[in-house]
Amino acid sequence: MKLLLKGGNIIDPAQNFNQIADILIENGLISQIGENLSAAGVEVFDARGLVIAPGFVDMHVHLREPGLEAKEDIASGTKAAAAGGFTTIACMPNTKPTVDQAILVSGILHRAQAEGIVNVKVIGALSKGQQGKELAEIGDMILSGAVAISDDGSSLDNNRLFKTGLEYTSMFGCPVISHAEDELLVDEGVMHEGAVSAMLGMKGRPSVAEDIAVNRDIMLAEYTNSFLHIAHVSSKGAVELIRQAKKRGVKVTAEVTPHHLTLTDEAVKTFNTATKVNPPLRSSDHVAALLEGLKDGTIDAIATDHAPHAFEEKDVEFKQAPPGFAGLETALGVVLTGLYHTGKFTLFEIVQRMSTAPASILGIEAGGLKIGMPADIVIIDTDLDWTVDSTTFYTKGKHTPFDKKILKGKAIATLVSGKFVMREGKVCI
Repeated sequence: MKLLLKGGNIIDPAQNFNQIADILIENGLISQIGENLSAAGVEVFDARGLVIAPGFVDMHVHLREPGLEAKEDIASGTKAAAAGGFTTIACMPNTKPTVDQAILVSGILHRAQAEGIVNVKVIGALSKGQQGKELAEIGDMILSGAVAISDDGSSLDNNRLFKTGLEYTSMFGCPVISHAEDELLVDEGVMHEGAVSAMLGMKGRPSVAEDIAVNRDIMLAEYTNSFLHIAHVSSKGAVELIRQAKKRGVKVTAEVTPHHLTLTDEAVKTFNTATKVNPPLRSSDHVAALLEGLKDGTIDAIATDHAPHAFEEKDVEFKQAPPGFAGLETALGVVLTGLYHTGKFTLFEIVQRMSTAPASILGIEAGGLKIGMPADIVIIDTDLDWTVDSTTFYTKGKHTPFDKKILKGKAIATLVSGKFVMREGKVCI
């Protein structure tokens, strides 16, 4: 099978490539990149006026399978990924049962082969049952295919166990992904602690809770010379701690979500439960620090923290609602609207942070368009205006703070191993 992507603006940060050219795909692999390419018996896709980039890599997704399929499953989650331009996603282990054994890693990978339409990677738990008492089967899980280790969804406050987990995981060259919030400080807070929470009479989650946890994690990573990744950074204090740690040579990377980059705690004034996330949406000074950190390389990657819930779970009073919302299908539009079309970031920078960087952190073959690589590709119309309609989402999670918002820029086609899994905005597998 041959496919020729013709005349698109090809952006590949892995090769520092940014120019109008063609891509020839043969047998699922990239075979040629250049101008005026042609081949016999080839299907031609006219990409003139469009951007061709390595398929996006989301290193922070909750697929909810096994055990929580009412919220999401591998089939629905990977369709949502394809619709959003993602060709590889890594799923978090806070399922039921927790992914803390090799057999569960193997099981998810097997299911993903059968049910998924994009590449699925697995992140295993750091502690058994994510209880923070004893280490999970870290080595066995990595040998069975886990690409990272994390107790995401909760902060592991056991310093001794976290230190041991870092040391053990580093033997495999694998990152530990930290959900950094001091549990005692956040207590039962439901939003950012500040002027808005005071006005609304809502219990806040102070930013210092994140700062303290990030500082602890960095100190232990530095002490053990281990690979640490900080998930969903949201506070200006955390950004500065990571910046200084990198200057000292600590092996730390970090991610930020589209919602933390573009929304503030002002959004909570609507009491829309889609605005409830952990860590919370923060004030504008924190958002400014996140943008600066993403721009200067302190924060390496953009990840969605796609966290779908069943409709009835979120359709409750704000304080009772679980945190999180669906993010895969809106991520690119939100980022292009808020970062690219405002002139804050170039397309090259956005592709680097949504594709090349997360692939590098996870140590997987993705995030590039080198000849011989699988043709995992996203095709983008940067100027397409569209209105978010959560009722049309492929994900089971229909809550989003961006519902009914007009966004500019969208993935119009997604290819996995050279085959269209989404075309003209519609999943086609």
